[in-house]
Amino acid sequence: MEVSPLKKLEQLEFSLDSVTDLSSPSVSSSSPAVATFSSVDGVTELRFLQSDSAHCFTFDLASAQQLFKLGPIQFICVSDSSESSEEKFSKGVNIKFRNEKDSKDFCDSFEEWRKDAVVKGSSLQNGTISSSNKSKFDDKIEASSAKMYFHYYGQLLHQQNMLQDYVRTGTYYAAVMENRSDFVGRVVVDVGAGSGILSMFAAQAGAKHVYAVEASEMAEYARKLIAGNPLFADRITVIKGKVEDIELPEKADVLISEPMGTLLVNERMLESYVIARDRFMSPNGKMFPTVGRIHMAPFSDEFLFIEMANKALFWQQQNYYGVDLTPLYVSAHQGYFSQPVVDAFDPRLLVAPPMCHMIDFTKMKEEDFYEIDIPLKFTASMCTRVHGLACWFDVLFDGSTVQRWLTTAPGAPTTHWYQIRCVLSQPIYVMAGQEITGRLHLIVHSAQSYTIDLTLSAKMWGPGASQGGILQSSTCKFDLKEPYYRMSQPQAYPVAQEPPLPPQEQLSTQDIQTQNDELQDELLQQPPQNTSAQL
Repeated sequence: MEVSPLKKLEQLEFSLDSVTDLSSPSVSSSSPAVATFSSVDGVTELRFLQSDSAHCFTFDLASAQQLFKLGPIQFICVSDSSESSEEKFSKGVNIKFRNEKDSKDFCDSFEEWRKDAVVKGSSLQNGTISSSNKSKFDDKIEASSAKMYFHYYGQLLHQQNMLQDYVRTGTYYAAVMENRSDFVGRVVVDVGAGSGILSMFAAQAGAKHVYAVEASEMAEYARKLIAGNPLFADRITVIKGKVEDIELPEKADVLISEPMGTLLVNERMLESYVIARDRFMSPNGKMFPTVGRIHMAPFSDEFLFIEMANKALFWQQQNYYGVDLTPLYVSAHQGYFSQPVVDAFDPRLLVAPPMCHMIDFTKMKEEDFYEIDIPLKFTASMCTRVHGLACWFDVLFDGSTVQRWLTTAPGAPTTHWYQIRCVLSQPIYVMAGQEITGRLHLIVHSAQSYTIDLTLSAKMWGPGASQGGILQSSTCKFDLKEPYYRMSQPQAYPVAQEPPLPPQEQLSTQDIQTQNDELQDELLQQPPQNTSAQL
């Protein structure tokens, strides 16, 4: 009797040189391991068992699960949570084989299971396992997320919102017009063209021909808009499709795109941008933008912390129409603090000079975006409570004539990206001159975004500080896909903080964290309008 492919998989084991947990908020050590496929009660799993411990990383292969190739013997295995799972974040491991033969055998077995249990598939470049009737984009991005994404950008009202961001649009226009020498007589590809505005900027600058690639229904609007501008309509071709799928008749001298999301990398369009570079750009071509930088700094904002903590107080009610809601308080509290906050904030809230992480679009590989690990190190400039990490980004248009930056920094004119802040549920205390260390760790997931692990720690202070060590440490996990938007339109942050509420009307942050039952009862008895007045 012939053994089924699934049965064959159950009988195989693969020795690994190392396996490293990517989902841990702290840097985890790697160690040798064994990878096995097993099927128990109809559930097929891929397991990585570390040889020096009893710890096992388990992936349900029936859920959304992907294998990304980083090199000949190194992969990232990432699994998104299922809708029925209580765990809402993605998880992943970095696996390394001893040689290329073991690596290939593992990939072949993985593909064999996919063919038998899910869809007829094949191995693509960079190691993704894809079905024959799907593009590379469709394989790594879940269908529901892609549908919502293209529906959003296919609407004129959202395109208008971006066009009316005059910092964004004006900077792109200046970067193109001030570098006409890069466009005159050149072939240009506009990646994710949207309304086609950047394509028309390129044509105005003298481009020989522009290919405007747009996957959403906005492509039809772009055709109409371009046709209504006959001065350069004959030099622009709109192509409806994804850069992963379409073909072009010639190589491009220039790529232009607006692929940035919140925290620069949200929406995962930067991957499409570098794919377009590899597929369409000629050697020594230009990219607009050329590089990006993620800036980070710890911040202190008592009002924001109180606002976040107050949201969960609803679940502290012990008699809500006769129902005790408190069993869900901890989950609600964690849920609110898993949302990155998107707003414009006063730069005076920063408690240390910022640091930055650079991403060179001309050199980054697609797989480099699957995991972004940034070690953090700051020196506090004041004595305060640190409530989390503030982030923003900028991009450089490195033209032959002029270098121009587009920034989303606090204190600069506000853009539709605002800034983003990851708020810790447990703040840490620091003194002026004290060192703050940590880690910002991003793991990609198929909803076109990232799971963020943030750790901030205050190092030892005073006598004995030279010995090293950590006084306090706080860790939080965030879903970049589900932020908390505090503003609906770009606007300047007030010059000064609003005056605090009278003592009898405000809750202190110490009150929020206190677990004393009597104090909790006192907070719950306050009228609802006092709580909303603080928001």
